[in-house]
Amino acid sequence: MRLRSLLFVPGDRPERMAKAAAFDVGALILDLEDAVAPAAKVAARGHVAAFLAQPRTVPLFVRINPLDSGLADDDLAAVLPGHPDGIVLPKAEGAASLAALDAKLEGAIRILPIATETPAAIFALGSYGGVTPRLAGLTWGAEDLPAAIGAATSREPDGSYTEPYRLARALTLFGAHAAGVPAIETVYPDFRDRDGLAAYAARGARDGFTGMMAIHPAQLPVINAAFTPDAAAIAAARRIVDLFAANPGAGALQLDGRMVDAPHLKAAQTLLARA
Repeated sequence: MRLRSLLFVPGDRPERMAKAAAFDVGALILDLEDAVAPAAKVAARGHVAAFLAQPRTVPLFVRINPLDSGLADDDLAAVLPGHPDGIVLPKAEGAASLAALDAKLEGAIRILPIATETPAAIFALGSYGGVTPRLAGLTWGAEDLPAAIGAATSREPDGSYTEPYRLARALTLFGAHAAGVPAIETVYPDFRDRDGLAAYAARGARDGFTGMMAIHPAQLPVINAAFTPDAAAIAAARRIVDLFAANPGAGALQLDGRMVDAPHLKAAQTLLARA
């Protein structure tokens, strides 16, 4: 399962689910949490369960409510019979949250934690590795955390993140790679700003994220393009791999007037695997 793009679909909007599944998307996230008002939670569970029971063409994740919300067990009871491909866990706080959800699941269901939504979560970002093979990746968010600490916003006037949320993003990136799973970039909220989205997604791919969440289908082509290595990048990576293959045992080699060594080889191999 390659989580290049993940599209949120509100759980109380069943008419959007089938439409969303027809897009070129890595997975859908059927949302029972923030996108659904409290009064609509019960109905949303039924809609999500019904959609899970249908033949699927893309992986289906379900974002449940937080484990301490009093709603998560009812969410799971409704959706687990439909065998979702994964559960998105909001307000995760490291290994303890991951283990608690893992104990409630059976079969091959994966877990994707949203790992930066509480102050305590920031200090647990290095703890996800080795807990369960269900871990599908780590992602983050920049909306709940400022609300939790009374911050006015997570963004500068130009839309870039303020320093605390740059830190949260960076720690998610390193926490995912330390755990050996994909790092998934958070959403870009202005779905009409395609140029801004393209620049944002390109920065994510540059920095080491391998996929991104989306809030609108119009964002998917831009995200998919950003997280798909282009022909030039593939060719450059192939040249590095071929150079080392032709010189077994070499520690460092010259390519087009620059030195390449083991880190360059590893990066090239990773890019080719992703492509």
